[in-house]
Amino acid sequence: MSEAAKTRLPQIITSLLENDMYKFSMGQAIYHQFSDYKTTWSFKCRNEDVTFTPEMVEEIKAQIYNYCRLRFTEDELTYLDEIRWIKGSYVDYLRLWSPRYEDFEISTDADCGLSIETKGTWLNTSMYEIPTLTIVNEVYFRMQYDYDTLISTFKEKLDEKAEWLHTGRYYPSAFSEFGLRRRLSAEAQELAVKKFRETRLCAGKFVGTSNVYLAKKYGLTPVGTMAHEWIMCVGQGNHKHNPAYSNWYALSAWVREYAVLNGTALTDAITTDCFLKDFQLTFATLFSGVRHDSGDPYEWAEKMIAHYESLGIDPKTKTLLFSDSLDFERADKLFRKFGSRTKVAFGIGTYLSNDTCVPPLNIVMKTTACNGMDVAKVSDAEGKGMCKNPDYVKYLKRCIDWRMKYDK
Repeated sequence: MSEAAKTRLPQIITSLLENDMYKFSMGQAIYHQFSDYKTTWSFKCRNEDVTFTPEMVEEIKAQIYNYCRLRFTEDELTYLDEIRWIKGSYVDYLRLWSPRYEDFEISTDADCGLSIETKGTWLNTSMYEIPTLTIVNEVYFRMQYDYDTLISTFKEKLDEKAEWLHTGRYYPSAFSEFGLRRRLSAEAQELAVKKFRETRLCAGKFVGTSNVYLAKKYGLTPVGTMAHEWIMCVGQGNHKHNPAYSNWYALSAWVREYAVLNGTALTDAITTDCFLKDFQLTFATLFSGVRHDSGDPYEWAEKMIAHYESLGIDPKTKTLLFSDSLDFERADKLFRKFGSRTKVAFGIGTYLSNDTCVPPLNIVMKTTACNGMDVAKVSDAEGKGMCKNPDYVKYLKRCIDWRMKYDK
């Protein structure tokens, strides 16, 4: 094996378990059903006033190179094998798997000073998204600011948040930490997970974390099912599919893999209204709940409750998981509004993992092509999509509009 690249900072990703749980959930289904699919992923920084220096880019390259030298340990694989819905065949695949640095194209050729694309099998490139964003985020904050000042502010705010829940100021119901991709640092995220695990909460219940490495380390539940890439690639990566039926293809494939296990459906990949066309009695019964990630959360929750009721399903038996730009105050208000009518849970990210004296980054990596074809997300809010071909977005919207109008 080649030598590690020299870095200015300590190695940021030190375990292949340092990934969000939904990457493993989707990864298993990709392995069993779509192993020949190929995807392109593109990085974007949505902050208009942020610039990555050439020194930052070189550090990011070195950190990603060192991430690509990691392998799963037998202890880590045993942990994954003990998760109820993870199958031995996928664990055996991971025993052989490693990231490929050759799949990355990293340069300064972008307005923000940093361009990253990954190309290769969906099995590989899907696993790169979260570690890449994690590396970019930590490199930026450590090299742009005085890190000691940032972590000191972070700790003060974290103590305050824990005190709010200890005294009952806010009641965020059942909540999980979802902040890996945009965390200040590995140190900061671990402090947050440890803090809420150890704090006696008067209000709310800390359920777990999306970071599988920290879930293993602290005996917590690793939380996560599917992301937008699942609906986009399964639904739009086959040229025979009408993309307005993306949710039906994606949900069907998920049920083939998991049946009634691991069942939280993401609703907004091609708008929630279009999702509900396919989320009829069978899927609504099999899936334990749904996740909100864009648009007005109150309108969305009312829509989902009404939909369950229209199918004769008691909303109190289902979970509405909110995960869009949350803090404890927003979660508290949502729980008070809907907690008596349905099960309510929250996935809270940047607010828990990167709340300091400076604004957080708004960075993403999205699938922009699958099997050589454009793919896109049309969410419930403008500005969250990312596609290189505006004509394809127009085509997708026309397909959705046609279905909403004529598919009764």
